[in-house]
Amino acid sequence: MTRAAWFLAAPALWGTYTWGSHLLALGSARRGRSSVRAAALTFDDGPDPVHTPRVLDVLVRKAVTGTFFLIGARAAAAPDIARRIAADGHDIGNHTWSHRSLWLCGPGETRAQIERGHEAIAAAAGRAPRFFRPPWGMTNLATFGPLRRLGTPCVFWTVQPEGRRPVHPAGQLRRAAERVRPGAIFDLHDADGVPGAGGRLVLMLPRLIDELRGAGYALAPLRDLL
Repeated sequence: MTRAAWFLAAPALWGTYTWGSHLLALGSARRGRSSVRAAALTFDDGPDPVHTPRVLDVLVRKAVTGTFFLIGARAAAAPDIARRIAADGHDIGNHTWSHRSLWLCGPGETRAQIERGHEAIAAAAGRAPRFFRPPWGMTNLATFGPLRRLGTPCVFWTVQPEGRRPVHPAGQLRRAAERVRPGAIFDLHDADGVPGAGGRLVLMLPRLIDELRGAGYALAPLRDLL
């Protein structure tokens, strides 16, 4: 193939490798069972040395079991917090080794991000991750082979109160109330991928739990909701 032909074909190839992977994401989950009025709280990007312990304190006080999708490098740097997450009974997920977008990773780097993250989290927490979530929800065609080998299904989300831009806690609560449905998976952030996200979560989380329960939702572990 000539250089010009490669240049013309490159966008289609990249689109198939990235966007196309979402069409083939068999076994992935975006929502839990809708037959029961329940939702799951999941937390991305930690462990954070300041905010994650405060989130854990809220969950203990409110008697909620959540799921923490940890970044491998951060878990390796804060094993005491990773162990506390496991000891408190929360589910643990793999959020890759360094939170690099899998849309920018070839097959080898994709496998390394998944497997190195899995191993680091297992070593830090004393328990292997049960689930996987790609950074920003972005997968590629090389993602699902390693996940099958590790036995960690890919879990996306239903409700994201704060995405790539800061949202005031009151705005996050409005989004949650508007978008929650039975089986909803909430994607929350206990570390500052977006500046200030962890602090806003700590302020918002107790009220989110109270409002969901007030609306009749049980807060179930992800392992039960799926």
